[in-house]
Amino acid sequence: MYLVLSIFLIFGGLVMALFPEFIYQLSESWKSDAVGTPSRWYIYSTRFGGIMCILAGLGGIVVQFI
Repeated sequence: MYLVLSIFLIFGGLVMALFPEFIYQLSESWKSDAVGTPSRWYIYSTRFGGIMCILAGLGGIVVQFI
């Protein structure tokens, strides 16, 4: 069970790290009346969160086999 959750966590982290603009469109664009792209800080923080999710997923996979 944890292996499947770890794979989903890695997949979500990859999407966050590689496509932060897509995450912005899903989660934040409806909150703003201004048309445009996300701020540089939003992109950096989303990529950082994605990298942390990838690391957590990899840690979950490693723990499964120890």
